[in-house]
Parts: sequence; structure tokens; C-alpha cells
Amino acid sequence: MLEHTKALHTDAVTLSFTVPSALVAEVRDFMRQHGIAEERDFIPWREAMGIIDEELPATCLRGARYREGLTQQQLSDMTGIPKRHISEMENGKRPIGKHNARRLADALHIDPRRLLSV
Repeated sequence: MLEHTKALHTDAVTLSFTVPSALVAEVRDFMRQHGIAEERDFIPWREAMGIIDEELPATCLRGARYREGLTQQQLSDMTGIPKRHISEMENGKRPIGKHNARRLADALHIDPRRLLSV
């Protein structure tokens, strides 16, 4: 019979944070002085997910609809936007536009800027 193993203790914790650009040099110096290593081996999330800027609004729309548990038809009924148009927006074949972004964002409980082109 196999023995239970204990989880290994973590010697290091990875932190990610945002600082004002004017403080970057100061924060890096502080980190170096305290023996904190700055790791550079990361992949930007868009590259890891294979999403290009032009696809981002469509991906956000599809993801927000999925998160809310709505079908395209239900979203269409809530917003008055034809189901066919929602499908085309989710597939990047139709631009969302400011007016539709507001209507969709209200129904999906998100910021309408997420649905506009980058």
C-alpha cells in the first residue's frame, strides 16, 4: 500500500503587481536589495491563448455570454439584437459597434469597452 505524502513546502511565492511607471526603477532597486529575483520567463496571455487584438472583442463577448449561462437566442431576446448578428459578432464577422456594445454589456454585466476594438 502506498504511503500518504505530505505536500512540499513552497520556498518561493510568485507575485505580480502593477506600479506607476515613475516608480519602476525604485521598486526594482528595492527588490534587488532584498534578494527578490525578477523573473523574465513568462508568456503574455494573448500569446498563450492564441488571441490576436482583432479577435479580442468577439472572444470577450462569447466568454461573457458563456459566463452568464445564456444562449445566443436568450441574449438576443434581452438586447433586441438579432441572434444572427450576435453569432456574427462572436465569430468576428461583424463589428460590435458602440450602441450594441452598450446593450450587450448591460445584459452581460461587463464594461462596454471590453467589446470594442482595441
